[in-house]
Amino acid sequence: MSSIALEKVVKRYGAIEVVHSIDLSIKKGEFVVLLGPSGCGKTTTLRMVAGLEDVSDGRLSIGGRVVNDVAPKDRGVAMVFQNYALYPHMSVRQNMEFALRPLKLTPAEVDRRVRETAAILGLDALLARRPSALSGGQRQRVAMGRAMVRTPDVFLFDEPLSNLDAKLRTQVRWEIGKLHKRLGTTILYVTHDQVEAMTLADKIVIMRDGHVAQVGSPEDVYTRPSNTFVATFIGSPAMNLIPARLMGGRLQAEPFTLPLPDRFAGRTVEGQALLIGVRPSDIALTPVDAPGAMGATVEVTEYLGDDALLDIRVGPHELIAQVPAANRPANDASISVTFSTAGLHLFDAATGASLLA
Repeated sequence: MSSIALEKVVKRYGAIEVVHSIDLSIKKGEFVVLLGPSGCGKTTTLRMVAGLEDVSDGRLSIGGRVVNDVAPKDRGVAMVFQNYALYPHMSVRQNMEFALRPLKLTPAEVDRRVRETAAILGLDALLARRPSALSGGQRQRVAMGRAMVRTPDVFLFDEPLSNLDAKLRTQVRWEIGKLHKRLGTTILYVTHDQVEAMTLADKIVIMRDGHVAQVGSPEDVYTRPSNTFVATFIGSPAMNLIPARLMGGRLQAEPFTLPLPDRFAGRTVEGQALLIGVRPSDIALTPVDAPGAMGATVEVTEYLGDDALLDIRVGPHELIAQVPAANRPANDASISVTFSTAGLHLFDAATGASLLA
């Protein structure tokens, strides 16, 4: 296992800078996910770690060794690609053996590694098959096996599940999680899928426009987002944002007002323009005479099995609420709702920064 450190790492293509002075520390054995929308720089960052892209500026270290000018094959990393990148004319065994050629191992050692890796990934019965005879999930496991067989210090995954259907994504995600638990190898994993990030990661690095927006555990980035981008990117459905001002010690968001939660006392000033953040699961149906009840109209109801999503309108504000499906109202119904005070977030309207950041 090896640690990874990026210090002020920059990537430029000509005059265009696409990764901006990233600082990131990954501990030995840690599972770190680079998460963000398309074009945010996460794959470019991964490819710099792999040595497939040059570092324009800054320092990149693996296992305490600066590798800016070290060839990919000498970095002790193995990469699993989005499109599997298997040799179609080779069998599963041959694909895995091919990854070992640079190591110049004995035939007996090559056979041992292939068999052990195949056993871990459940590929024993598939070693003689070619990729064309495998399902998408099996091909991705072969790609993982080809990386594993080298016993690298670091695994790099570039959106490995994006070509799989929903059921296979879940299955292979579990296999990757079990693989990390069994081997304890350092993993750097790129995805735009927050479910993958939240279920697999020890630490999530959320990227936006080539910058790091927040680094933290899955719980940290969900419960304590540092800005409105993270708040609305993490969570499905996304967090609702409601314009408001602090007036007379209360949050004024016409047509309703809310008390300022104690945890925000001293972090905002009278008249400040704010955004109230409330997750759909923190909006509850309530009797009309309940304390803090707000009148709302149901625009659309979406049934999801155990839960239902309600597109509701509270005055001028269109919000999403997540409620038990058994209690869902009909479209166009007049209802009353309350917000969970414990679940409220507050952001500066001008900068988007959390008041608790």
